[in-house]
Amino acid sequence: MIKELLGNIVRALFLIIFQVLILNNIGLGGYINPYLYILIILLLPLETPAWLTQIISFGVGITIDIIVETPGMHTSAMIFIGFIRPFLLKYSAPRDGYETDDEPNIKSLGLSWFFKYALILTSAHHLFLFQVESFNFTNIGHTLIRTVLSTIFTLSLILLTQYLRIGNSHKNKF
Repeated sequence: MIKELLGNIVRALFLIIFQVLILNNIGLGGYINPYLYILIILLLPLETPAWLTQIISFGVGITIDIIVETPGMHTSAMIFIGFIRPFLLKYSAPRDGYETDDEPNIKSLGLSWFFKYALILTSAHHLFLFQVESFNFTNIGHTLIRTVLSTIFTLSLILLTQYLRIGNSHKNKF
């Protein structure tokens, strides 16, 4: 339990630092903005209570907002995906439910399950974030293009990190 908690804290710190120092400097024409820090919420243990998910979402979002000086945009987007995550987990649960040792990742639940889960939460985060950022519906086309392109890029990074993690776990066994 302590080892898992420390692992999640270290991962969160790494993702926040990586986001701020590297990914926030990728603009790609103003249309692609990768937000890998959402993995902090995506990879929380399945049994994490909804109230704790919301607190963690708030903490991560406000940390990003303070560092990059955005007025609550990341906080609100993180709280939004923290809110919908329990419903998504309930809706996408296997027929027999989750196993006690299942984790929300490719290795435990498979590529198909993880891809759908990550796609929904990533799309929701990006759409919410970009809509709050534009703060109107007159540029909805631009917002949707940014959402789709950024979701594709972020989802690619998420899947890459999952496969790198799987590769590292196999190397450690030998």
